[in-house]
Amino acid sequence: MGAVLNPAQGGALVRLRAQDRLPPALARIGARILEHPQGVLLQSVTELSLAAHAGEASVIRLCRELGFKGFQDFKLALAADLAVTPQEDGDPVSAHGILARSAQLAHGAVTDTLKVLDPQALERAAEALSGASQVLVTGQGASGVTAQDYAYKLLRLGLNVTTTADPHLAAMLAATLPADGAVIGITRSGSTIDTVHVLRIACERHLHTIAVTQRPLSPVTALAGVVLHSARPEGPLAGGSVASKISEMLVLEALFTLIATRRPGAEDAVSSTAAAVVEKSF
Repeated sequence: MGAVLNPAQGGALVRLRAQDRLPPALARIGARILEHPQGVLLQSVTELSLAAHAGEASVIRLCRELGFKGFQDFKLALAADLAVTPQEDGDPVSAHGILARSAQLAHGAVTDTLKVLDPQALERAAEALSGASQVLVTGQGASGVTAQDYAYKLLRLGLNVTTTADPHLAAMLAATLPADGAVIGITRSGSTIDTVHVLRIACERHLHTIAVTQRPLSPVTALAGVVLHSARPEGPLAGGSVASKISEMLVLEALFTLIATRRPGAEDAVSSTAAAVVEKSF
């Protein structure tokens, strides 16, 4: 392998097509990518390995053989190769057209999430969180922002909840939660290293573990006692897209409402927290 490439410059497909003596497993992965490049953008390393009938380690090996640091770097380059401008027939995109398209994507995110979210899993998650003495909400990047917002909401129900953007602190918090504590891991890809690490610690301690993810086949799902699926997978260049976030927030809002109906004193806690900040507005 030569020098590590800059994925923003693309080159994934060119380098892949140039490979003519790959080992069988790597050749199968390469063929799968060339046949379904757009689909690969929305897949996790686990999903691609299953589709190509190869191991996850082989996917990583192929990416490194092509000059990338790993699968995510490869997908960034692939996305750059496949990128197109949002225009049709050469006509400029209007503000109205962009708004209509955004609304369509948001509506699709809600509809698709209703199809993939398991109500029974939602019930189990609400039951676990309602009785937890302490809750840690963890996530990184755009999911970290969602984690902070959700911790704020759970606090209004009277839960003893904490969150942090520091992955080291999140790991330490997971390692010191009480035996009846719970961890919510929010990761759209299902393979965010820091979030997976925190869930692994909680899993090893037999705590309640809940994952909110768009990837049914991803590392985090193997560590969660309850998996809540949201829809609308996003490509590597669309991190934090509105449609993706809406699907995630729909799952979390439904969970919040279920907890509110099950947790004793939740209504009083909502009133008390509202009264605590009433003087902060004119």
